[in-house]
Amino acid sequence: MNDAEILARARQVMDIEIDGVRVARDALDGGFVAAVRLILAALGKGGKIVCTGVGKNLHIAEKLSATLASTGSTSVLMNPIQAMHGDLGIVAENDVLLALSFSGESDEVITLIPAVRRLAIPVVGMVGDAGSSLARLSDVVLRVSIGREACPFGMAPTTSTTATLVVGDALAMALLDARQFNKENYAMLHPAGAIGRALVLRVRDIMRTGDKVARLPLGATVEDAIMAMTAAQSGAALIADADGKLAGIFTDGDLRRQLSKGENLLQSPVSGYMTRTPVSVCADALAVDVLRVFEACKIDDLPALEADGTLAGYVDIQDLPKMKVM
Repeated sequence: MNDAEILARARQVMDIEIDGVRVARDALDGGFVAAVRLILAALGKGGKIVCTGVGKNLHIAEKLSATLASTGSTSVLMNPIQAMHGDLGIVAENDVLLALSFSGESDEVITLIPAVRRLAIPVVGMVGDAGSSLARLSDVVLRVSIGREACPFGMAPTTSTTATLVVGDALAMALLDARQFNKENYAMLHPAGAIGRALVLRVRDIMRTGDKVARLPLGATVEDAIMAMTAAQSGAALIADADGKLAGIFTDGDLRRQLSKGENLLQSPVSGYMTRTPVSVCADALAVDVLRVFEACKIDDLPALEADGTLAGYVDIQDLPKMKVM
């Protein structure tokens, strides 16, 4: 195969799988709704989703279980082979079994179902064949329809596992919405790493305060602003009125622009060059909101305000990497 043929084959495989996902999307029916409602009932009773599968589908089940758990739907993975040798103890009252088998005839999964049923645990079968053994043994059939496998022999799970993964993601997101799982809930399950820090930390946890803020009264001069910015090692001076309310911001960029005009402005009031009513953020907002403001407004300096509008602190975009929130 030459280079063009290799790329053509890769694109062909992707096209087949994309078509398969479209088929799976269009085939969603009442079985999907029934699966969501059955799982919601189990979770509502304090149960969990036990995901299982064999071969490639065990890996898909593992990913699905992880996605469910991280988005508020308690879930664990159970290997059907190990389950028959003691791991069936993973299953508890009020749980629901989510069994993945595209053929619906995987021996290890089929063997597991009667043992689970003896525990009075409902079964959701994610299958490609609604007439399969797994489908007949399931309380709810969540069908995963595809066109054809990308494998030229029609044997290696390719389109089927991709479609199963996508339908599983759809299931997880439908459950997320139904359970009103929000950003704050998500943060609590992701305490480590940039995602967790950005979602858990508040602006007041990362903002500069005290002598790290170049804060000036309305009557200050440009020279005062320069001195304050130098002392605070800050890229901006925040100007507050007599009530402590934010009146404006003067940045080093403002200073450079004015100096480039050749003006002698050191003794001039900084209020004449500051940006009035600048973009600001509430000190109680989430740190992730700061990221969005910086990105949307293309700014580097962000005043933080208390609920009553008084100046609370200041966030410099250069501080965010040190706080590990970007």
